[in-house]
Amino acid sequence: MLRNLLEDDGIPVHLKGGVADAILYRLTMVLTVGGTAYAIYQLAVASFPKKQD
Repeated sequence: MLRNLLEDDGIPVHLKGGVADAILYRLTMVLTVGGTAYAIYQLAVASFPKKQD
């Protein structure tokens, strides 16, 4: 197993575990990008005061 991890085959070490690693990696990326976009959106909403009627 260790030899497989150290082998230079162009696959990043965090993806050498197979399909499960790829799914976890993609899920992490989606949550990270989505969370960042949501945080920026909420900052933009909070930047502008609500209209008073």
